[in-house]
Amino acid sequence: MIPTPDDGTRFSDERVWDEATRPVGPPSDPARGYSPHERAVGQQLVDIHDHLRGELDRLRGLVAEVLAGSMDPGTARSHLNAMTMRQNNWTLGAYCASYCRIVTMHHTIEDRQMFPSLRRFDPRLEPVIDRLQAEHLVIHDVLERVDLTLVALVTAPDGARALQAAMDLLSDTLRSHLSYEERELVEPLARLGFV
Repeated sequence: MIPTPDDGTRFSDERVWDEATRPVGPPSDPARGYSPHERAVGQQLVDIHDHLRGELDRLRGLVAEVLAGSMDPGTARSHLNAMTMRQNNWTLGAYCASYCRIVTMHHTIEDRQMFPSLRRFDPRLEPVIDRLQAEHLVIHDVLERVDLTLVALVTAPDGARALQAAMDLLSDTLRSHLSYEERELVEPLARLGFV
């Protein structure tokens, strides 16, 4: 039940929010113990986020190899088929689009199910939840940018540079958000006993 810390690594010079303005939730009770079940509930969020981080790393690697010309599309397709987010007719664009849909679906579940429950059971979390929901909207815009650069990659002369910039911003933004969310919600999820 240990949140993944943000190591501060950033690939882009662009910032879509000020991390210093993020609200902090109520402090946890240092004397409170957690049952194995409660720890598992808190850990589930970390595990889901670790999966998203791993897939993001794979996506970054594939984009880098394709843009460097060191991987042909057929080889990239073979690697993509081995990933957990498989679909028929894989292409780099289809994989990126699939990743964007999965992140959006994850945020939708949080916004519609988890966050309302947390608000109800611990109103002190409201400023944190408001911020997380606002960040979900920003991440959606960043995902849209990745999608647009993928479409433009075929025709735009500087498409490769735009795609790399969009991937860098997505990496920075999503990793920062996931770490913040874990730092603020893993303990309340364990304490309140649900996801």
